[in-house]
Amino acid sequence: MTEGVLAGLRVIELGQVLSGPFAGAIFADLGAEVIKVEKPDGGDDARQMGPAFRHGDALNFHEFNRGKQSVTLDLKSAEGVAALHALLADADIMLHNLRPGVAESLGIGPEEVTARHPQLIYCAMGAFGHVGPEKLRPGYEPLLQAFGGLSSITGEPGGPPVRMGASVVDQGTGMWTVLGALAMLERRHRTGRGGVVNTSLLETALLWAGQKISGYVNTGKVGERHASGHPNLVPYQSFDTADGPILVCCGNDRLFRRFAAELGHPEWSEDPRFATNRARLANHGELLPMIAALMGAVKRVEWLDRLQRIGVPCAPVNAIPEVLAEPQVQAMEMVQPVPGEDFSLVAMPLSFDGERPRMRGGAPRLGADNAKALGA
Repeated sequence: MTEGVLAGLRVIELGQVLSGPFAGAIFADLGAEVIKVEKPDGGDDARQMGPAFRHGDALNFHEFNRGKQSVTLDLKSAEGVAALHALLADADIMLHNLRPGVAESLGIGPEEVTARHPQLIYCAMGAFGHVGPEKLRPGYEPLLQAFGGLSSITGEPGGPPVRMGASVVDQGTGMWTVLGALAMLERRHRTGRGGVVNTSLLETALLWAGQKISGYVNTGKVGERHASGHPNLVPYQSFDTADGPILVCCGNDRLFRRFAAELGHPEWSEDPRFATNRARLANHGELLPMIAALMGAVKRVEWLDRLQRIGVPCAPVNAIPEVLAEPQVQAMEMVQPVPGEDFSLVAMPLSFDGERPRMRGGAPRLGADNAKALGA
């Protein structure tokens, strides 16, 4: 694939730190021209968020800004705003995750910009949403995991709420922004006009917590934390083996019968306490310790071989180095060298006609493309 599927699309990104830059990185990896507008004094704060990795910038900055151009504009000045409008004149999409209210204070809010550029798709990424009493409140990943309920459903039963290890809210908001922009782009193909796409960290958090929220709304019951387990299936969790944890997923009674037989207890499948998933849910306190004792007596690789042979879904609970050593992970070529650099990053998790989009280059130096983009 010599050019990306979004070749010819022009995106102007006013992104800071993660959610906005991640949306821009998706567009860039898919072949769009992405011009990142940064403040002249230091640029995106993410450049300094961590030790210098390459070219004075932190690793996270490289992760979420590969393949873009960098232009510096002082948007607090009339000249800077005029230069931004010049960039938007032939752009398809503008996206920003500026602090709520900042775009409006600078005169580049959605109403002003779309009135001047009716073909433009304007994506505003907020923290707590574009309506409501908290709409001007700023926020970061852990705050919205806490506020949106995700922390309350993560962790060990009876333990404290836990932040998820990945930035699911920030990156999820970036994903929804791209999805919304492409949907609006399809509408523009039909109508010739752009519009405004609103996303927020809170809305993303609420969606990811959706099953628990729907459960409470419709049953009045607050879901419990299950660590690696599942609220509706047993056994469906990790167990310690003699040398490391393994996750076993018996998603139906047929799989449980195979699993029980492999454990040496085919009679469990006929036992009224364990014969059906609903019975196992009610009696998990009896069943799970017996499984754990049997699993702990045998090494992980043996359990993986035995369970995979009989078709019971299972997997090792891998640490990151173990993940990268997995032949399947290597075959997917998700970790790619960055063109023109001496390091690698994780690529986008999709393919077109069997081919994964390739990164087109590293992250830009601050203001490196002023002359090209602004004619300066």
